[in-house]
Amino acid sequence: MRLGANQSLRRLCALSNLCHYSSTMTSILAPSRLTRWNSSRFAPLAAIALTAFFGVCPLEAGAADLRIAAASDLTFAFNDVAARFEKQTGHRVELAYGSSGNFFAQIENGAPFDLFFSADVGYPQKLEAAGLTVPGTIYEYASGKLVMWVPNASRLDLSRGLAALLDPAVGKIAIANPQHAPYGVAAVAAMRREGVYDKIKDKLVLGENISQTAQFVQSGNAEVGLVALSLAVAPAMKDKGRYVEIPARDYPPIIQAAVILKSSRNKKLANQLLKFMKEPETVEVMERYGFAVPKDVAGTRSPDATPASR
Repeated sequence: MRLGANQSLRRLCALSNLCHYSSTMTSILAPSRLTRWNSSRFAPLAAIALTAFFGVCPLEAGAADLRIAAASDLTFAFNDVAARFEKQTGHRVELAYGSSGNFFAQIENGAPFDLFFSADVGYPQKLEAAGLTVPGTIYEYASGKLVMWVPNASRLDLSRGLAALLDPAVGKIAIANPQHAPYGVAAVAAMRREGVYDKIKDKLVLGENISQTAQFVQSGNAEVGLVALSLAVAPAMKDKGRYVEIPARDYPPIIQAAVILKSSRNKKLANQLLKFMKEPETVEVMERYGFAVPKDVAGTRSPDATPASR
């Protein structure tokens, strides 16, 4: 099904008002109200067919006050963050989720976003070098962590670490596409460091982003997946499987950064959201979903703040 310039999608959202689009697997979150892209120029980039990973939801006509392109590992954390920001400011937020590399390419070609929350600081830096951002607005908001996740029914011994991938019972291993997804780069690096990559590379199933990677394992299309900790601890997954963290020494740091885009129609509000990311309550939400927040920001939290759930 192709999205035309004046076509909207009407489906019931099963969980958290979350829409997942396949093709490029861009997904869209609507914490309260969500608007669709109105330009047919970008509809093909946004993804054509709908999937039912967490259900699909309706897209309302009308313009959002702030349009954000966000890495897929932020899907559940930003469910909370966006809702809090909307409540505090009264402004409408539109969030599109996908792989950082795909968003980088879309932004280079003029995709109409105000902010880009990337899972790799390198992409905002490249956009800044190309003159496509507001100078000096790159903000490293968190670092991501990689985990190995299996469904509860799996008998795989996760205590073996990545060596567990050599188990004959493992037929398919899901990772994000390393060509444009930072967690995919991390997964390949970790498997190479542990000396298992060459032995299992033919079993790899590539997700277009880390959310689709998680979907592969949850749906049974892969026995095990290397996914973001932020997804593994989210309500939709934490009771459905087990995970073990991959040692940080095994892969390059997943330094995540946001930047305000030069094309933004509301730079003042975009800057307000970046400041909101540093507030103690927002930091607490990010840590609850397994993100490591910069020390200078985390240090602003109140002493009695609830510790992250890990």
